[in-house]
Parts: sequence; C-alpha cells; structure tokens
Amino acid sequence: MSGEGEQRRPASLKDVVEHLAAAEQDQRTRLSSRERRARTVARLAAVQALYQMELSGSGVETVIREFSDHRFEADLEGETLAEADEAFFAEVVRGVVAEQSAIDRAVAARLASGWKLERLDATARAILRAGAFELISRPEIPLEIVIDEYVELAKAFFEGPTEAKFVNAALDGVARDVRA
Repeated sequence: MSGEGEQRRPASLKDVVEHLAAAEQDQRTRLSSRERRARTVARLAAVQALYQMELSGSGVETVIREFSDHRFEADLEGETLAEADEAFFAEVVRGVVAEQSAIDRAVAARLASGWKLERLDATARAILRAGAFELISRPEIPLEIVIDEYVELAKAFFEGPTEAKFVNAALDGVARDVRA
C-alpha cells in the first residue's frame, strides 16, 4: 500500500535515468548560480570544520559559531572567500556529528577489505563523511552533484588523482547503497 508522500520505486533503468535528469534539472533551475556557488563554499567549509573538530576536539556548535563569526566572508590568503550558504553549512556539520556512526558504517562498507576508516587521512574522512551525509539525508540533491562536488574538494586538498578517485568510488558506492 502506498502512503501519501511516499515515492514510487522506478520500474526500469530508463525511469531511473529520467528521474535523475529531472532532479538535476530541477536542482539546477531552482538554485541560481550564486546559490550553487554558496553551496560549494558551504561544502568546503563543512569539510574544514569537520577536520578542525576531529583534530581539536571542539564541539559542533563552537565550530559553527567560529565559522559564522570569523571565517565566512573573510579574506583567505589575500582573496575574499565567496559567500557561503551558512544554513546549509551548519546542517551538514550538525548532521555529520548527529549521524556519524551510521555515516561511518555506510562509508566503511565501501572501503577495501581490511581497511578501516581510522586509517584514512583526517581530510579524506571529513570529505567522505560530509558527502555521505548528503547522499543519505538530502535525497533531493542529485547524487551526481554531491559526488562531483566532493571529488572536486578532494582534488583541491590532495596532490595527484589517487584520493579524488578514491572519494569518487567510495561515494558512488554509498550512493548505490542508500539511493537504490
């Protein structure tokens, strides 16, 4: 029995492709280029905040407040950081912290046999956790956008293609698990 508001499961691969195309189109037209850029900056800041929290042991609200008060719209290496979607930033950071054990299980399920999340670089963990949170908790955001954004962040943080490919594979696996 189908409840009100329940989404129907696509019947074929064609339905899936059409659904994703419609979702991507809706997402791209619903957000202006400025809003999309603000989301990208929010994702970058979320990764930085999660990294900072892991290394310093700071609490989530302290770090969110620090970013809001001191980091957004501030100069970064002589350049003004673009406007961030601060509400989205806070949602991602709070969401990762609140759902970290489920997120970590989802990511760990996609690591190579014998690998543990703790073995990964702290930046890679932050990228994977933020991306997995969006894939799990924000189904209205097309998975291609989520994966592409976090792969680009991995490219920005790491030299060489290895980590970006790893992030791509892990998030693609998480997406298949949670958005099947």
